[in-house]
Amino acid sequence: MPLSRIYSAIVAIILALGMIVFGGWYFTICLGVIVYLGLQEYFQLARAKGIEPAAKTTVVMSLAMLAVSTMSCDLADALFPLAGTGICFYLLFLPKLSTIADISTSIMGLFYGGYLPSYWVRLRGLGSAESSNLPLGGYWPAAGTDFKTLPLGLTTIGIAFSCIIAADIGAYIFGKSFGKTRLSDISPKKTVEGSVFGVAASVAVAVPGAWYLDWPGWPFTGVALGLLIGIASLLGDLTESMMKRDAGVKDSGQLIPGHGGILDRTDSYVFTAPLAYYFVALLLPLLPK
Repeated sequence: MPLSRIYSAIVAIILALGMIVFGGWYFTICLGVIVYLGLQEYFQLARAKGIEPAAKTTVVMSLAMLAVSTMSCDLADALFPLAGTGICFYLLFLPKLSTIADISTSIMGLFYGGYLPSYWVRLRGLGSAESSNLPLGGYWPAAGTDFKTLPLGLTTIGIAFSCIIAADIGAYIFGKSFGKTRLSDISPKKTVEGSVFGVAASVAVAVPGAWYLDWPGWPFTGVALGLLIGIASLLGDLTESMMKRDAGVKDSGQLIPGHGGILDRTDSYVFTAPLAYYFVALLLPLLPK
């Protein structure tokens, strides 16, 4: 593995840990930078197909959705249809007649780059109001703090990110060593064997996490969360590969040395966000302890 890829991964892990621990507006701002850069790559892929989306308007609406999610989850849900309506109005009054592809790509950008990532903000915000001890709603654990006493959003997002990383690494290593059956023509390097092992690696991380945090029915809830995240991360990877294949490019960008673009590194995190959030916020409270 090239040293540039290793160094980039180390820097990314350090930054990710920092934003996850601090939470609050620190998390939102860092995620906003990622969303901004990711949407630039997304629209670049769209323009390679001759599509002219409402890029600036979509970016502004997506960042606004992250900010509103920090303040109120309900308002974020209300903002999504309003933002979509605003994007359509903008395209209606352009001098050049917009196409169905222009409208669809813009709304997809809002959904893919704004609404879905906003669920990471919501997830990190669980339990933050009670534990905040820094300005801007931030948090820093005191010395000797037990992992179980950390804010719910912090522990859950830590498990979710760990599952995604485990699935990614497991699929890569096992697929390289033992993969023989191609999974899909969308991504020729992905194999069935690697994908199955990646999902299994996600489960292997989620189950002990559920046990340590004493989730109700932890063997089953751990397996369920691991499966959801493992499969959703794979689908996110394939979705981004499909967009790149359609645009005729190998990587979404060259921002990260050895890794490609922002979308190439964050595609597995997009569809997992709402699943992880609703699993913890809606499902777990319904289960008997």
